[in-house]
Order: sequence, then structure tokens, then C-alpha cells
Amino acid sequence: MAVKDPIQRFSSRVDDYQRYRPRYPLEVIDLLRKDCGLKPESIVADIASGTGIFTRLLLESGNQVFAVEPNLEMRRAAERVLSDFPNFTSVVGTAEATTLAQSSIDFVTAAQAAHWFEPGKAGREFIRILKPGGWTVLLWNERRTDSTPFLRNYEQLLLTYGMDYRQVRHDRIGQGIDQFFGRPFEARVFENRQEFDFESLRGRLLSSSYTPQAEDPNYTAMLETLRELFDQHQVNGTVIMEYDTQVYYSQLA
Repeated sequence: MAVKDPIQRFSSRVDDYQRYRPRYPLEVIDLLRKDCGLKPESIVADIASGTGIFTRLLLESGNQVFAVEPNLEMRRAAERVLSDFPNFTSVVGTAEATTLAQSSIDFVTAAQAAHWFEPGKAGREFIRILKPGGWTVLLWNERRTDSTPFLRNYEQLLLTYGMDYRQVRHDRIGQGIDQFFGRPFEARVFENRQEFDFESLRGRLLSSSYTPQAEDPNYTAMLETLRELFDQHQVNGTVIMEYDTQVYYSQLA
């Protein structure tokens, strides 16, 4: 099965994505301050910024952020929730063609996105827009698939009903980092988690671009299976989804 256009594949899932995708630990910002010299005056380009989940953390740290996003629906969602930040700028662009000025950026970040990039072209574009000594930071919330019975069963649900899940799953991301950076890089891992009642778990499932939507014949069966999973594993009306937040960073320029 061909992988759907990465720019458009989330267009019909924006509300669920914005509401139910995991946030990022504050330890990521602390790491960038300590190891990379992130300061409030640092200028950041958040690439493929989506609905602005990581962008918000950067804005709250005081940074000027250019949120570069090619998908219209996701970009508008970010603009709705982040427009009150005076240091937020929404930009139409891609990782391979950001439209940003040469040597204008201190940090390039990409959260939950770099696996969609063309590594060679994106790497060259990041070098172009970064100031000398600038940093590139790639991060993902990687869902654990085998740490609890609930997560093992949730993974099986995705393997059963996910349309192109096997092709786009994130479990081998680290293997492509060498190719992207082309030089030594640092890596850190932080624990992260979400707590869901059934409705929010349903929204989390439907935020994934590889799950069937309402018009798909497998949609009803998938949600029935999710309900069974939730009823089996819930404790006091909630289940826990665990993540490893993977952070990779290096100076490209």
C-alpha cells in the first residue's frame, strides 16, 4: 500500500490531533537550555509545526518562533490557539523549502515530523537558514507498545485496523538519524504519559493518520474493539498511555 501524501494526511483529523495528541515534557526545554544554550532571545524555526503543540512550549519559554507548516488546516488551528503570543509567526512552507531568510535562525526544531522529510533536502535547507553554530533538534513522542497489557492490546488493534500503519510507524526512527545529521549528535530520552477516559482515548486513536475514518467499513469494528480494550483495562475509568520522548540534537551549521 502506498503511503498517503504526508502533507495532506492529517487534514481531516486536526481537531482530534490538537486535543488528544501528547504534549512534550518541560525537561526538553531544560535540556536545550543546558546543552544547547537556548535563551529567551534565541530565534526558533519550528518545522512542520502542525497544530502548534511543541511551538507553544517554545513560545512560553519566551522565544520568537517561526512556525513553518504546509498543511492549511493544521496551520489555521495553530493560528487560532497561538495568535495571542506576540512572538509567534505562522509561515507557509516545508522542511525542504521553509521560505525563511538565510542565516536567520538559532534553532531548528521538528516535533513528531522529521520522518516525513526528505533528509538530504531538509538538511541542506536547515543549514541554509541556521546561523553559524545553530542547533537542529528532532523529537518524537514514541508510544510504548509492550510495557503494559493495555499497550500491547492497543498495538494489536493498530496492526489489525491501521491502513498503512506498518509503513509509517515510528519504532525505527533512530536508525535514520545518522543519515539526517551526517555528523555526531546527542540523544536523550524522557518519560511521558497520558491518562484517558474512553472518549479521549477514542479521540487519540482517531488523531492517527493511519486509522479508518467514519466512511471506512472497518471504522465501526475498530471502535467496538477499542471499547472492549478500554473496558478490559480501565482502572477507575481511565487507561494510561506511556511514551518515550526521544530527543536528538546537533549543530548542523
